[in-house]
Amino acid sequence: MNLGAGSPSEDFDRYSRQMYFPKIGIEGQRKLAAGTALVVGCGALGSVIAETLVRAGVGCVRIVDRDYLELHNLQRQVLFDEADVSSGLPKAIAAKQKLEMINSQVRIEAFVEDLSHRTISQLANGATVIVDGTDNFEARFLINDFALETGIPWIYGGCIGSEGQSLTIIPGQSNCLNCLMVDGPPPPGTTAGCDVAGVLGPAVNVVASIQSVEALKILSDNRQHVSRDLTVVDLWLGRFTKLKLGNLAEKVACPACQNGQRVWLSGEQSTTTAVLCGRNSVQIKPAGVAVVDLVELGERLRQHGEVKQNDYLLKFQLPDLLITVFADGRAIISGTDEPARAKSIYAQWVGA
Repeated sequence: MNLGAGSPSEDFDRYSRQMYFPKIGIEGQRKLAAGTALVVGCGALGSVIAETLVRAGVGCVRIVDRDYLELHNLQRQVLFDEADVSSGLPKAIAAKQKLEMINSQVRIEAFVEDLSHRTISQLANGATVIVDGTDNFEARFLINDFALETGIPWIYGGCIGSEGQSLTIIPGQSNCLNCLMVDGPPPPGTTAGCDVAGVLGPAVNVVASIQSVEALKILSDNRQHVSRDLTVVDLWLGRFTKLKLGNLAEKVACPACQNGQRVWLSGEQSTTTAVLCGRNSVQIKPAGVAVVDLVELGERLRQHGEVKQNDYLLKFQLPDLLITVFADGRAIISGTDEPARAKSIYAQWVGA
């Protein structure tokens, strides 16, 4: 099959099998190379998505993740290994190092940050598509608001136990996440997390693959093939379901895509604490913009416990607590799942 000659600056040989697929071809590959994908979260879903897009030759893959690696991540976060856990690096940085070894043609950008209404505009600047690899609905509703406001398509994905689901949102053309959950995210404690229901790696891989191919459709300018259905899978039961949403936005009078409400993007609806799934941990983030001098903080905390740090984070070990502080002022308090106690610990050791 003659794929056609590219320009002298193009080196698409490594993508030849992908370009044999007629919906991609040489023109689709060029569009992939010109695109930018923002992957929010680089854990279970995000690590699969990021690797898939990098191997496919997307020009820029931008990774945003707020967390660091732990041993239990390796069961489902396929991009990482034991050496990455031992390094103590944040997931975004470890992912960047791995992905640059996979494909040197792709620009990998890594940000160790928490997605918020203050940061999303800068982090998503220039993105062709946003892909959801998060583990919380606050981030997803924020992405939904931002996508509706800017017109950037995004792909929702979630996974728990052996089940998962995905929905592609094309602003102005399809239903949005808020249409599915018109009353907002489920209240804390009303849905099972991975610490209760667990999560199977194969289910993660399938959902992330569905998200990835939807992203490739958008990036290669094949939007006419984007699914408008909610895809639901149960790998344990071998069940794949496509739920047709029709004119759901109109039926529920969606406040976001029908009436222009942006309560998450405006910051009207946001929190400063988040209980992390299956971790007995709480993330605390400052209400305002903060920058922490990790060197100075480490010197102060060494008088009270063991401190390990690198350029991106500091870990402070106490007998019953592990406090991980990031340069942007965020902290993960491990050893409690009570937000009030976590806030007190943060104030005591990091600052009010």
